Amino acid sequence: MTHLCKPLNEFNVLDKHLSAYGTHFICHEGESLSFGDDQTSNHTVIIQQGIISLSRKCNDTLLGFLAAPFIAGLSAGAIKNSIDYVISAENECCGYYLPAEETLRLLDQGQLWREAFYWLTWQHRMLEKRDMHLVGTNNYNQIRSTLLTMEQWDDALRSRIGVINYIQRRTHISRSVIAEVLSALRQGSYIEMHKGKLISINRLPYDY
Repeated sequence: MTHLCKPLNEFNVLDKHLSAYGTHFICHEGESLSFGDDQTSNHTVIIQQGIISLSRKCNDTLLGFLAAPFIAGLSAGAIKNSIDYVISAENECCGYYLPAEETLRLLDQGQLWREAFYWLTWQHRMLEKRDMHLVGTNNYNQIRSTLLTMEQWDDALRSRIGVINYIQRRTHISRSVIAEVLSALRQGSYIEMHKGKLISINRLPYDY
């Protein structure tokens, strides 16, 4: 498997075995996925189509945007998690969810541990990559890495997401600092923006 490539074959096997046991949903842009009185962290959520945002509920920290196909909470039934999350649709999304304990039972029943291992390893590597850019780095490096992440989005998503708001929710850097850095990058023709949205990146300096 190519380094950091999403394990699509493994996803397809897991999806095939889990789908019949899930509660299917369609979420429209801006809607949040609801589990009634239960926590999101007690469920496995499979996104088959669309893009979602995942935020930490206690402090509204935006962990990132996740594009289908995606599985969240595949191992949630193994160890209880007291931290809850909010899953919101960034465009029309569809998928399904099921209790985390049921997921573990189905993984065992279908002998799907290899597929689960590949998926969770990929997810772990993606989190390592994110933390390498955000943890223990200065404000500019966090802003720079977030801009590079946004550059990888498709045009439709970039045209809807305000740069300052996204960076602030993801890093908790003050809006004034973010605005100052973005202004300097625009003046230096390093980035192009229109009405607060990222149009393109020409080149980003390593230092500010």
